[in-house]
Amino acid sequence: MSEALAPSLRVRPATVAVVGRPNVGKSALFNRLLGQRLAIVEDTPGVTRDRLYALADWRGRTFTLVDTGGIDTEPDPDDPIATGTRAQAESAARDADVIVFVVDAQDGLTPLDQDVAQILRRTRKPVILVANKIESPKHAASVHAEFGGLGFGEVYGVSALHGEGTGDLLDAIVDHLPPEDPTDLGETELSLALIGRPNVGKSSLLNALLDEERAIVSDVPGTTRDAIDTLFTWSGRRFRLIDTAGVRKQPGHHGSIEYYSSLRSLKAIARCDIAILLIDALTGPTNQDRRLAGIALEERKALIIVGNKYDLVRELGEYSQPELANEIHAQLPFASFAPVTFLSALTKRRLQSLMPLVSHVAENLDRRVPTAKLNSIVRDAVMAHPPPIHSGKPLKILYGSQPQTHPPLFVFHVNDPDLVPASYRRFIENTLRSEFDFEGVPLTFQFRSRREEGGHGEHSGSERGG
Repeated sequence: MSEALAPSLRVRPATVAVVGRPNVGKSALFNRLLGQRLAIVEDTPGVTRDRLYALADWRGRTFTLVDTGGIDTEPDPDDPIATGTRAQAESAARDADVIVFVVDAQDGLTPLDQDVAQILRRTRKPVILVANKIESPKHAASVHAEFGGLGFGEVYGVSALHGEGTGDLLDAIVDHLPPEDPTDLGETELSLALIGRPNVGKSSLLNALLDEERAIVSDVPGTTRDAIDTLFTWSGRRFRLIDTAGVRKQPGHHGSIEYYSSLRSLKAIARCDIAILLIDALTGPTNQDRRLAGIALEERKALIIVGNKYDLVRELGEYSQPELANEIHAQLPFASFAPVTFLSALTKRRLQSLMPLVSHVAENLDRRVPTAKLNSIVRDAVMAHPPPIHSGKPLKILYGSQPQTHPPLFVFHVNDPDLVPASYRRFIENTLRSEFDFEGVPLTFQFRSRREEGGHGEHSGSERGG
């Protein structure tokens, strides 16, 4: 079936999981194959804990590459993170179409490598054996003799650090991919970033929404370090959930791993459509929460505030939901347009309140105001509340339009952009919000001189977001 006959037909990318014991360079290889530093790389075993997903492309084939935590075949039973990491890696291997099994050429074959190989054989999936850290001809010459006994066929020697051998590896990956699977994905997916300070319940919410243990959940703050992309469908629409590491106020004080995790959390905000800010309903917004909300709005992202752990608030019974929502808005006045809902990610109480709200905000992101209606409303508002006169010169709003959505952008042509005070911009924004449903959505305004027809002219104009 041709693309013209079925415009919604897409190709579901195959999945390639990068697995191995801890500290063999899986994340470095993941980054090298992608051509970007998406996974955290640190010379410390166990840095990667959750599955990390990203799309890769080679020879015209697109596939999903999955970085995983190191598989420890005998994790400490008293260490839930180590146990969870092994479970996540094994799950990724089971879900994958192709497995890239990474070993360390410098360490040679270890008993742990053999244990991991035994686990991978049980998956009955194609396994590509990769000997990483080939930094010298000596290592390159010995890898086949060293690791050939594992029984996975050819051993691909690479240096993730320098990029040596990765082209041949990508060729092998594409050769092992299953035939492309055309799938009707319907409309374009919407990206949701789960953001918040450490240990507020982001991974628990992700697991609750997916109804599976996709992210490791622990009472230890900072368990999630990388941003994790997960696709799911709700009410016939595709969503991409981005679980992020908790952002600390001063991440640099907690070591380089925390620092780079924070950077990736902020990058996750930049690539989402809607930021879902989780706060502790018991304590209310903190300075970190205010900072994150501000970053989301600076990036022009839609915003939803979720008061998690609401089951504990109900036990106290001191405040109603409207009272709590009003208090949150009082502490985040710049985000007063963001809807607030309360739930418990742990017990799933009121979990059903979130996705309808997400769907509603998504509609508002793409809301377009007809030009005639826009000008009629603004004209009436200006007549009822004329703008202040600056230096004896009155502001004249000639006409307006909305050239963009997602998020909405409004352009007003005026006699002089410098005559538009911040208070009057807020008045226009409040007027539009009272007339149209833009709940959860930031509004951007540009004021251009009458000489700037088509966006050109002597003045650059002024811009603000709401």
